Amino acid sequence: MGVVERYLSLWVAACIVVGTALGHVFAPTFARLGAMEIARVNLPVALLIWLMIIPMLLKIDFGAMRTVGRHWKGIGVTLFVNWAVKPFSMALLAWIFIRHLFAPYLPAEQIDAYIAGLILLAAAPCTAMVFVWSNLCDGEPNFTLSQVALNDAIMVVAFAPLVALLLGLSAITVPWDTLLLSVLLYIVVPVVIAAIVRRLILARGGAAALARALAALGPVSLAALLLTLVLLFGFQGRQILEQPLVIALLAVPILIQVYFNSGLAYLLNRRLGVAHCVAGPSALIGASNFFELAVAAAVSLFGVQSGAALATVVGVLIEVPVMLSVVHIVRRSRRWYESGRGGVRDA
Repeated sequence: MGVVERYLSLWVAACIVVGTALGHVFAPTFARLGAMEIARVNLPVALLIWLMIIPMLLKIDFGAMRTVGRHWKGIGVTLFVNWAVKPFSMALLAWIFIRHLFAPYLPAEQIDAYIAGLILLAAAPCTAMVFVWSNLCDGEPNFTLSQVALNDAIMVVAFAPLVALLLGLSAITVPWDTLLLSVLLYIVVPVVIAAIVRRLILARGGAAALARALAALGPVSLAALLLTLVLLFGFQGRQILEQPLVIALLAVPILIQVYFNSGLAYLLNRRLGVAHCVAGPSALIGASNFFELAVAAAVSLFGVQSGAALATVVGVLIEVPVMLSVVHIVRRSRRWYESGRGGVRDA
């Protein structure tokens, strides 16, 4: 483990501070970078996500994808948490904290919008960043890819009716351009590139060449992760400094739902005897969010200056640090997890 990996938490904290400060000092520059988007998908962030996930996708033996069915228990747990638990638990947490406990400290006219933003965030399972979290906890890459693809397919048909149910709205405007472009940019294109590059490397130098390539690209992937963090906090630097209390209060239900849902998925997988390399990414997929879709939907439904948009942005800001903490918990608890599986070997 290199210096960056060993002290990743410190690097993350430094990037948060640096990003927030740069976003405040160089607001026009970050505004221009933030405006570089198509269908509300930010292109600099998309490029950095490519640099993060393509090295991880190179590890996937695409020919072995047909065997992913043996991980059916992990897939079932993840789908259950993503679609039957997370949106509803977030709605409950938003009602408890935003509607009641924190209401005296928040703008009264924005309460409903804050709750809507939190629900939009929870109703959209994460896509690309999951590959990063899975890689950091030594997750099974074929399982991760198959689970992400399955969630994307379900999201196309389930996102709108689920949000409509929880928000009580008669019609939800799904930002299809954002959804489809995100899937194309974050999943389809990187997978195709990785498959081609992997095949070329193996054809020219075999497994040893692939191992060397992965070792060389590892630091690039982590550097892209940290630079993404600087950008995300830089984009919202001024807002963080201007509304620290509101952002802190909105972060509370998000943090609780991340730890609750990741813990639930992790424990259910352990109970079912699922291998740790599947349970780790299952817990992470069950907890993280597709923030690009959530932000786009909030802006489409409520406007760019709405409380709903702000709530989804808070999800963006805490996504990386909080998911890294979950990765840390998953890694540190591996011995405990394996001790509870007994002699079960079915993933």
